Amino acid sequence: MKPGWILICVLWLVAAGTGAWMVANYDNTPSGSGETPQQWPVASQVDFQRNQPVLVMFAHRECPCTRASIGELNRLMVQCGGKVAAHVVFVEYDDLPKDGTQSALWKSAAGISGVQVRRDPGGQEARRFGAESSGYVVLYDSKGQLLFNGGITSARGHAGDNAGENAIVALLSGRETPLAQTPVFGCGLWDQTELAAKQP
Repeated sequence: MKPGWILICVLWLVAAGTGAWMVANYDNTPSGSGETPQQWPVASQVDFQRNQPVLVMFAHRECPCTRASIGELNRLMVQCGGKVAAHVVFVEYDDLPKDGTQSALWKSAAGISGVQVRRDPGGQEARRFGAESSGYVVLYDSKGQLLFNGGITSARGHAGDNAGENAIVALLSGRETPLAQTPVFGCGLWDQTELAAKQP
């Protein structure tokens, strides 16, 4: 093989390897999260009955990473249905179509048995709970004490067994778990540049 072709092959392999590393690194890099209150915020408009634990997922209805989170929430509810009141709160932005109920993620969340879906205009609820990334989950007990906060996927857009979901299932089943917080893998709720770059 001529030296020129060898050089081209080497450069192609380096470029392919670099690209694969960048994708893997991005998929496995956690997103941000703020400070979640230890006690259920009294100003919250999310329904809290104080007769069972309450789980809330915050999401952006155009974030592709959140498909996996919604899927894992469905699996969680199959295992723990009846043991928890669950909500998916979609942050609303002025630059998105007003009818968010037509988005694929909204419909997926609304189709999960036992889950209530609601809008969050301007992200007031998300900020109240310290949610900064789509797919962020909080779990409070029946007295309003924080039990868990974090994500329920193992990487961006990756469905399957993960530490966050396992911890929530254990808590709702009355089992002890040392894990009260996990990383979140999803688009930043306030980073519209990141979300715009992901649109098809």
